[in-house]
Amino acid sequence: MKKLAIIGGGIIGLTLANYVDLEKYSVTIYDNPVGQATKASAGIISPWLSKRRNKKWYQLAKDGAAFYTKLVQDFSLPASVYQQTGTLILRKDGELSSLMQLAQERKQTAPEIGEIELLTAEQVTEKLPLLKAQPALFITGGGKLDGASYLETLRQRALSNMITIKADTANLSRSHEQWLIQTPNGTESFDAVALCAGPGLPSLLGSLGYTTDIRPQKGQLLAFDTPFTESGSWPVAMLDGESDLIPFEDGQILVGATHENDGGFDLTPTEEAFSLLRQKTAPYLAESSFFENYPAVYRVGTRAYTSDFAPFFNYLPDAPSAVIASGLGSSGLTTGPYIGFLLAQYFNEAKSDWQDYQKPIETYLSK
Repeated sequence: MKKLAIIGGGIIGLTLANYVDLEKYSVTIYDNPVGQATKASAGIISPWLSKRRNKKWYQLAKDGAAFYTKLVQDFSLPASVYQQTGTLILRKDGELSSLMQLAQERKQTAPEIGEIELLTAEQVTEKLPLLKAQPALFITGGGKLDGASYLETLRQRALSNMITIKADTANLSRSHEQWLIQTPNGTESFDAVALCAGPGLPSLLGSLGYTTDIRPQKGQLLAFDTPFTESGSWPVAMLDGESDLIPFEDGQILVGATHENDGGFDLTPTEEAFSLLRQKTAPYLAESSFFENYPAVYRVGTRAYTSDFAPFFNYLPDAPSAVIASGLGSSGLTTGPYIGFLLAQYFNEAKSDWQDYQKPIETYLSK
């Protein structure tokens, strides 16, 4: 049996670990959870109406959203982790009809969109009472994922399958055909490694002589505690701007998130983030003083971005026993589980037909 080390226990690393063939590999996960993007995240799984022009990214996001059907079945994800409640998309007057046309076009290759409907202002408030009356596009296929709950579910599953998880910061080096993982508690050798450390990937690969096109981005999200106990069944709302409204069970309403390119690895909650999210969200809410009326806690994490805002995942050109993945950005909850599954297929069956999803790895990696 071969030994596999996974550095990074976020959405890719834990999904990968749970899909690896444990008859072929003994698996150890090294995870320093400080600032982890997935743990701080909650997101909308609804990529089909994105205006991004990167066709490879859209293919990955589309297939990542479709993969959720398998993911939910394979891991028995409860509604507190993932729920398909539909997506409301709010836009300025006149934009909804063109958006509906785009949805109908994309449904031809993405039936997961589900039903597509233009809702009146009254119908919108019936579906999501938090919103003030305004028309919106509604697609039934949209879902919502709580990142922290997903990780905890997969973490418990991994531990029950005898996967080792170490809460250590890991450093990497190569010795002949083996990979050496150094931590404050010692050094261990492995036959294969998966580097899924998000914005920490450049420092890992730097020790191997690589330069990596990855930068950190700070994201802050607000989780409001409200009395709306029926919120679990409410749809998510993509507002006209950077803000999303994500209702979870028991009155927890998430609003976010910020995209702070100058925040680096800082995890300090800021009043500026609260003010920005209030400015972008409050105009859409039925309760104009929502931000003042309910207590909120911050979720703060660090995303990884590439220069072209596209993710990458592949094996190292000069060391096929190592795979790397990063650059998920703010769509990581949509693409991350699928990338983890694809990397597991690489270890299980040597499959690596990923060219439809990304540019060549040399775009982001140099030596």
